[in-house]
Amino acid sequence: MRVALYPEYSSLNGKPIFKALIDHLRSKNEQVFINEDRNCDVAVIWSVLWQGRMQPNKDIWEKFRGSGRPVIVLEVGGIRRNKSFKIGINGINREADFANQTFDDKRWPLFDINLEPWKQTGNVIVVCGQHNTSHQWRENPSMKVYFKQTIEQIRRYTDKPIVLRPHPRNPVQNFPYDRFKHVRMNMPKRDWGTYDDTDFKKLLQSTWAVVNHSSNPAMEAVFNGVPVFVSEKSLCYDVGNSDLSDIMHPAMPARQNWANRLSYTEWFEHEFREGKPWARIRERLLERYL
Repeated sequence: MRVALYPEYSSLNGKPIFKALIDHLRSKNEQVFINEDRNCDVAVIWSVLWQGRMQPNKDIWEKFRGSGRPVIVLEVGGIRRNKSFKIGINGINREADFANQTFDDKRWPLFDINLEPWKQTGNVIVVCGQHNTSHQWRENPSMKVYFKQTIEQIRRYTDKPIVLRPHPRNPVQNFPYDRFKHVRMNMPKRDWGTYDDTDFKKLLQSTWAVVNHSSNPAMEAVFNGVPVFVSEKSLCYDVGNSDLSDIMHPAMPARQNWANRLSYTEWFEHEFREGKPWARIRERLLERYL
């Protein structure tokens, strides 16, 4: 298989994952091309956030997808962030094919995460924003409009306090949250070493439900037993809610089978080097995409 990989346009935390994957591909005598397309069968890029050092990935995505060729997307994981990493075909989150059609209960314990019992001990509804330059946000309005529309929808059903929480790298400037009753803005506290937020889990302790289109905060909420309202593009869709009319009586379904399958969306660095995720992805590529 001819594989074009683009580590040049990776985030810093993605560099070791690219190296581990490249080392494995070469050990298996795959035809590997670095930062160039020589009529390759598939491309490998980091993330679908078209910003900063990753912005050139947009052209690669459009070139390969436009010619009917698959694109493998690597990105930081949401189960054990900065320790496990996602690898999927033609997208991220629920839009991606993670080659996890078959799964078992052996992998989930590796992540050492307990699924806390469902609970609604808090009273706050947290609305989590996302990065508006990401491909996964392409069909949505500006973040200001999204926040406004979401507040208005929630207010049809409850007067519970609402916390607006922008993406840590995508602040929403000058949003008039004080025009709404019982609404406040909560900027994430950032870990400047990783650009991640560090205080979301604490906020969950006072949360009734989390509203999130498709990104990782919903996953963390589900792990911690807080109901979520998400879109069909979220990996939490199967254990979440999709209609805000249910905000006062959210579904809280069984999660273990969901977690077992989710565990086959993310892998540790040594597993990339050993080729465990690539074996699944390669088989799926040949089965459906090549």
